[in-house]
Amino acid sequence: DIKLVKGQADPDPTEFLLPSIDMKRADQQKPYDSKKSVWVADPKTGGYREGLIESGDLEDPASKCVVAVGHEKFTHKAAEVGKVNPPKFEKCEDMVNLTFLNDASVFWNLKTRYQAKMIHTYSGLFVVVVNPYKRYPIYTHRVCKIYLGKRRNEVPPHLWAIAETAYRNMIANTKNNAMLITGESGAGKTENTKKVITYLAMVATGSGKKSEKKVSLEDQIVATNPILESYGNAKTARNDN
Repeated sequence: DIKLVKGQADPDPTEFLLPSIDMKRADQQKPYDSKKSVWVADPKTGGYREGLIESGDLEDPASKCVVAVGHEKFTHKAAEVGKVNPPKFEKCEDMVNLTFLNDASVFWNLKTRYQAKMIHTYSGLFVVVVNPYKRYPIYTHRVCKIYLGKRRNEVPPHLWAIAETAYRNMIANTKNNAMLITGESGAGKTENTKKVITYLAMVATGSGKKSEKKVSLEDQIVATNPILESYGNAKTARNDN
């Protein structure tokens, strides 16, 4: 059983893991037309914007489609137009479940969850973690208790749900398990690696207690990271290695 660290109780992580009732209600009231709501590229931002299709056949990639965005109209090839998902999929936890899978829908889902402080989203076997560039209270002993011994579909998306699955597989099948942590410079690979090690150390040692004199196993393992990093990491514009 994981004990809380002495002193202050860990803050409640709920708002960083699940959308609130009000948020869900607002999402359901989003204007949506199942036949006309589409995504088109936005050249100004390099992203996408939502519009209503007025003419054209989305099933034929070569077809020319006229899309109204506000008071403006744009012509796109059908291959460049993506359907918008129904409101029930707003901020969905696993993007594999989206009815329409296109770049815009994936980015929109990640963006809205990120803006709502939920940085973890599943994409099939992967968890996508978007760097918030600030500390959220989602890697505490309190959060560890939430994921301990739970299956992935029983708890909100989290890096630790993946770590827990790998750990349980290792224990049950007595076989090595590997985790792939990938991303561009500054995405947070090193931080996430540390978080995985922290979780495994917390779970494997079975106690969150820290004695005064003895440095915990968790701290010892995490402390080796900079040494290993120094061999394989380059300094980049976004990373002061």
